[in-house]
Amino acid sequence: MTSATQTIAKVPSEKGRITGWHVLIGVVLFFATVIAVDIVFMVQAYRTFSGEVASNPYETGLAFNRTLAQRQKEAALGWSASVETPEGKAVVVKVLDRDAKPLDGLSLTGVLERPATETGRQTLNFRSLGGGRYQAAARLDGAWDLRATARNAKDMFEIETRLVEPAR
Repeated sequence: MTSATQTIAKVPSEKGRITGWHVLIGVVLFFATVIAVDIVFMVQAYRTFSGEVASNPYETGLAFNRTLAQRQKEAALGWSASVETPEGKAVVVKVLDRDAKPLDGLSLTGVLERPATETGRQTLNFRSLGGGRYQAAARLDGAWDLRATARNAKDMFEIETRLVEPAR
């Protein structure tokens, strides 16, 4: 046989071969990386917002029965309220009694808060417009939660609603 016709069998090199150990190490490193990144994100998320809605949740929980009693008292009053936001520059609340007659002479106070953060909180000072309508100046852009309280000499009515105004 001549060297031209002779076939030389090449033995595969062990250097570039992937074994089961390589796969195992790759999978373990992949999941270790994913877990490490998740831990970093969870720690950062908790540092920026703990998820606590009330500053005193224990006391709020204990006072919940009083809150339920207040809600029943409000339901017995039969008052209702509607909210408008003319041009996103004011909040107008119209309060009606059980017979759908406007309620004048109320003291109305309120606050606007962002649903997801406490930044930008606005305290509202309502003034009477007559006909059961009360208006307060406000800057509305995006989503806001309105919490207002209407009071007269003996009764109290709480108004809670989400306001969404397009950005201008």
